[in-house]
Amino acid sequence: MSEKSISRRGALSLIGLAALGFAVPTTVLTTSDAEAQTQTTAPATAAPATSGMNRRQARRAGRHERREARRNARHERREARRNAREMRREARRGMKGDTKKQK
Repeated sequence: MSEKSISRRGALSLIGLAALGFAVPTTVLTTSDAEAQTQTTAPATAAPATSGMNRRQARRAGRHERREARRNARHERREARRNAREMRREARRGMKGDTKKQK
């Protein structure tokens, strides 16, 4: 018989699956049906905002504003190009009609 070596990833996944297999039944067995029905989950209390969290939120807000500004500018440029194209087309169509009338 040849031995097959197992990788670290495979070993860790087996350990994790084994731990998960032991963890689930114990939590199910420790709570009775009556307790499970009467238990309510406590609402998550908001932790006080730290200066790091405030800086992160400010950076995210700034990114959002810059992204919106870029998006709006793109839409405005696109609309300007469309309008200019339509005006050129209408001008050309008007010229063709004028040349036909002159002949």
